[in-house]
Amino acid sequence: MSVLPLNSPTVSSYNLNGHGNSRTSSSMSSRIPAIFRRLHRFQQMDFELAAWQLTYLCLSPKRVYRNVYFHKQTKNTWARDDPAILVLLAACLSVAAIAWSVVYSYTPLQAIQLALLMIIRDYLLVGVIVATILWAFSNGVLLSPPSHSTPADSKVEWAYAFDVHTNAFFPFFLMLYIAQLFLVAIILKNNWICLFISNTLYLAAFAQYVYGVYLGLNALPFLVRTEVLLAPLLPLFTGYVASLLGFNVAKHVLSMYFGS
Repeated sequence: MSVLPLNSPTVSSYNLNGHGNSRTSSSMSSRIPAIFRRLHRFQQMDFELAAWQLTYLCLSPKRVYRNVYFHKQTKNTWARDDPAILVLLAACLSVAAIAWSVVYSYTPLQAIQLALLMIIRDYLLVGVIVATILWAFSNGVLLSPPSHSTPADSKVEWAYAFDVHTNAFFPFFLMLYIAQLFLVAIILKNNWICLFISNTLYLAAFAQYVYGVYLGLNALPFLVRTEVLLAPLLPLFTGYVASLLGFNVAKHVLSMYFGS
């Protein structure tokens, strides 16, 4: 009679469960966009390319989107997988938070809180919401009818929609987080010229963001009727004209932001 058991259900079930958990974990990890999964790989980030992209997002944004075709051909994805641009944007927002904290005489702890607010809420949380809306709307409304020349995987990736938000956010950031900082002493004054400057700055920022979103999705060859993405410009301009009657946008936004 053998002393040792011929089979070990405990060990077997342990291996089975461990393998299952590994596969489940791998499946869940694969659903997270590569740009977020690789945030800890600083040595592999191409900060030079990211800086080039941020520069041309202001000078010639169409040139940035020419690279998505090359990225699709080489890596079989429309979305970027290098998180360097996220790190640079977080750094820019942190510097802006420090500058605004100096203007409003914030303590170091308050400056850190402001930086986290700008990064997590203004950029990431808003980006997740916008990307989800763009992803659902594009795949539900803007996809071209299937044809023999259309690849089977011609759908907007959620990660690409987040890329579109990222690209559109940087010019928006320069106008409302940087330019507004230098103009804050002017735009908060109580006269119509200052109100005009304030509201025009906000109009330009949001219009640039809408146009950036349009450029990003218009770059995908399998989307049609992308002009509808410019539709928010009409209510935006209407609201701008109405605001010139006496509603200073900067005053209300900064009072909500800084409580003053």
